[in-house]
Amino acid sequence: MSTIPNVVFLIDDNPDHARALEEALTVSGNGPSNLECFATLSSGLGRLAHAKVSAVFVNLCMPDCRRTDTLDRLLSVAPTVPVVVIGGVDDEEICKTAMNSGAQDFHLEGHLDKYSFTRAIRNIAERGVARQELFAEKERAQVTLNSIGDAVLSTDISGNVTYLNVVAEEMTGWSKREAVGHPLAEVFQIIDGVTHKPSPNPLESAIVQNKTVGLSADCILVRRDGYECAIEDSAAPIHDRDGRVTGAVIVFHDVSMARERVLEMSHRAQHDVLTELPNRLMLNDRLTQAISLARRNKHQLAVLFLDLDGFKSINDSLGHATGDKLLQSVAERLAACIRKSDTISRQGGDEFVILLPEVSHAADAAVSAAKIIAETKKPYVVGEKRLYITASIGVSTYPECGEDADTLIKNADTAMYHAKQRGRDTYQFFTAEMNLRAVERQSLEGQLRYAVERHELLLHYQPKVNLKTGVITSVEALVRWQHPTRGLLLPGQFLGIAEETGIIVAIDQWVLGEACRQTREWLDAGVPAVPVAVNISSQEFRSPHFLEGIHRTLKDTGLDPKYLELELTETVLMREAESTAYVLGQLKAIGVRLAVDDFGTGYSSLSYLTRFPIDTLKLDQSFLHEINTRPSDAIVVKAVISMAKSLQQKVIAEGVETQEQLTFLQTQGCDEGQGYYFSRGLTPTRVVPLLETPQQPMFRTLGVIPFHQNVRTQA
Repeated sequence: MSTIPNVVFLIDDNPDHARALEEALTVSGNGPSNLECFATLSSGLGRLAHAKVSAVFVNLCMPDCRRTDTLDRLLSVAPTVPVVVIGGVDDEEICKTAMNSGAQDFHLEGHLDKYSFTRAIRNIAERGVARQELFAEKERAQVTLNSIGDAVLSTDISGNVTYLNVVAEEMTGWSKREAVGHPLAEVFQIIDGVTHKPSPNPLESAIVQNKTVGLSADCILVRRDGYECAIEDSAAPIHDRDGRVTGAVIVFHDVSMARERVLEMSHRAQHDVLTELPNRLMLNDRLTQAISLARRNKHQLAVLFLDLDGFKSINDSLGHATGDKLLQSVAERLAACIRKSDTISRQGGDEFVILLPEVSHAADAAVSAAKIIAETKKPYVVGEKRLYITASIGVSTYPECGEDADTLIKNADTAMYHAKQRGRDTYQFFTAEMNLRAVERQSLEGQLRYAVERHELLLHYQPKVNLKTGVITSVEALVRWQHPTRGLLLPGQFLGIAEETGIIVAIDQWVLGEACRQTREWLDAGVPAVPVAVNISSQEFRSPHFLEGIHRTLKDTGLDPKYLELELTETVLMREAESTAYVLGQLKAIGVRLAVDDFGTGYSSLSYLTRFPIDTLKLDQSFLHEINTRPSDAIVVKAVISMAKSLQQKVIAEGVETQEQLTFLQTQGCDEGQGYYFSRGLTPTRVVPLLETPQQPMFRTLGVIPFHQNVRTQA
């Protein structure tokens, strides 16, 4: 049997009751020593205030107090002590009223003996155990509710707050002590995240519908201090033992960060990471919608495909960090050129697509393209560098050039390629003919990738001539492609594709190796060979293994470095001037000759002529075309020749095609010439007789017929 470990009070002036209770305590195992008896309420209350008591038996009819007033006075002193009241034979209703006021049990005189007291003691002990278990369970529940990451809030049936856990206190800004008894709407303020209007209260819905309900989408909790956070979860009704709804509980948590992550992931899925512009996915979605709207309203739209001219060279020579910053600057300029209704998208690399969802005429797209081209070519300042770049744009329109997103973008891309062929820094509208040429180009690109390994490339050699003596001073190696079905292709037909696709590096390396091998072969055969000039692309020159490749080629072929001349453009030289100076110095140190190709068409600053160990300036052929009709070109040629002599550098004029050009160059003291007037590029076997002839002034005695036609492009 459960026992009562502490003192039991009896406040009663009836000695029979005292004896019966004493016997009951003895039977229950507590012993009479645990019993203290008081004949008056006042004496009992005085002792009760200073004793640890397990139970109090009190007669409601005491000399100094009567009926329920007795219980009130007793509970005011010891509100947590179990109380059993004793009433007269006719006091049953009074005893029941006492039970409602806080008494745990009651007994009536005339039915009170040791057995009655024994049952009462047992009941008190059992209730004590149950109360301890209930308290322990409540503590466990309280610890659990305060330990979970979710907020928990409950109300009674009237909608007044009855409980908040620690998380709910933090999220609402209300302490449990402050919140209990307040209407839910004061403590738990929620609004719609879109409209910012009050949201329906889920607790009220749970009580009314008697079922679990979820929070509305985009629900925002407004904390007591006004701070807002997104929340989600659900509310459920609370039932009593009989299944009646007595209140409701809501469990909720902060989802602000989760929603931000979802929004960020959605943004990343639809935007370019580098420029923050819409990506292919978003562009296709907007273009598809624009096409549907244009079809419904019977109006036109335009797609502009933009590719930056020369970006790859900048990216390779100055590094990807500089290239990325340049792309960001370009994106900002493009965004400033379009309307709010337009969309600009980065497709990847240096390609952008602009959607004009509504244009009245195709000319509107031309105006936009011209504006973009004008803005793009303005100088960019990236770090301490001042960069220049242009754009080529292809334009396709709906419905003339296509009726779906993929076709419009593809055709605009095709038109862009033709804009590049026209000289870049311009725009071109799509035509059906372009599509056929684009298919051919794609086929050519695929075949070019295997041209080296299939041994389809070959070299022709074009002599450079001393303009005073007519002696061949060197030859330039010019690559050709012996296409299996299209025949012999000249550089202008495939090198542009090679540069755009990166195949140029493999071609450069093959040309270097073959030119050195052929020159070594001539020397071994006793042919009085001359230095061979090889053009080096920007991509090859900026390769980290460029110097190593030169050394290896010379070693493998056994060619003396003095027989090798490398031709580089001004643009290549001026990218990362410090590293360029180092590379050129290393080449010069082993005896390789260095020439500036297409001189006069690149950088306006000529300071590099004194900084770099340049041997020769190759005057671009464009200055000779109108030498007799355009005075400005003649002035440039004179100035270049004069400057080169001052710097002790040779000048070679490219594109010499007429006697008039030759005479002018000789008059100005130009050192050497190269062009169709002397000879076109020749196969190795055809160039040997020229090398074996000691001196042939302008090749006349060899029967080589100069081209006096107005040829504009050297092969």
